[in-house]
Amino acid sequence: MSHPVTGIDHVFLLVSDLETSAARYRRLGFTLSPRGLHSPQMGSANYTMMLRGDYIELLGMVAETEFNQSQRQLLQTSGEGLRAIACRITGAETAREALAELGIAATPVINFSRPLPLPDGSEGVASFSITQFAPQEMPVGHVFMCQHNTPEMVWRPELQTHANGATDIDAVIVATADPAAKAAEFARLFAAGTVTTAADGSAVVETGRDSAKIICMRVEAAGRAYAPEAVAATPADGFTALRLRVADLAQTARVLRENGVAFRDAAQDATKGEAGLWVAPAEASGMILHFVSA
Repeated sequence: MSHPVTGIDHVFLLVSDLETSAARYRRLGFTLSPRGLHSPQMGSANYTMMLRGDYIELLGMVAETEFNQSQRQLLQTSGEGLRAIACRITGAETAREALAELGIAATPVINFSRPLPLPDGSEGVASFSITQFAPQEMPVGHVFMCQHNTPEMVWRPELQTHANGATDIDAVIVATADPAAKAAEFARLFAAGTVTTAADGSAVVETGRDSAKIICMRVEAAGRAYAPEAVAATPADGFTALRLRVADLAQTARVLRENGVAFRDAAQDATKGEAGLWVAPAEASGMILHFVSA
């Protein structure tokens, strides 16, 4: 079997208070989905921010279950922030089998769903099947694979337009002591995973066609790109920043100003031809949120 992982499907922030985080992201100019309540064994609820081919999820715990014990522990020990990358696959069972042949371990498949209110007042159901990379396979944070059984229930047209102009995830950024080694660990999790080294020493992982990159940066380089105190305010065992493409950076800045959200100019780096602007972790539930022009 060939490698089954074709890119990044979405990312999620693990948040302490789901409604507080939802209010923050509305101020940041995002259109949020209706609140979703996952199947009982998950013990979680969410909001999503749907983009063209990927999305951002806010995930909060609403009940103590065996499945979410590790997530609850993370919130207690190191706080909220960007915790997970969900990878694109076509089938969870076949992906797990294919990865086993490649010597990459993954956990048994879990099936779950959540109701989704629709614009006409009716209710649909969004259904998923996931398999997680085994702990020893994950370079940073949490990495798993997501099969969308009902993609039409997730990528709703009315949810894909945002006041801040966000269109796609451009990159997930990791601050690490050894960018090259960490990037190589990420690259093996993707069929098209390749690593290039940028002029500033960052290691850039291409994850697939029309898919976000993973950029592994030295901690001090991340501090120069943003600010040392901002990097320090993100979970050391999670992801540092999320870089989004927007249709019009001036529009993004205008929305942030109108909503009273402080932002700063990002330092230009070798992986993008412009600097963009960024919002500190205190305004974005524990991660640096970086906007660049599409």
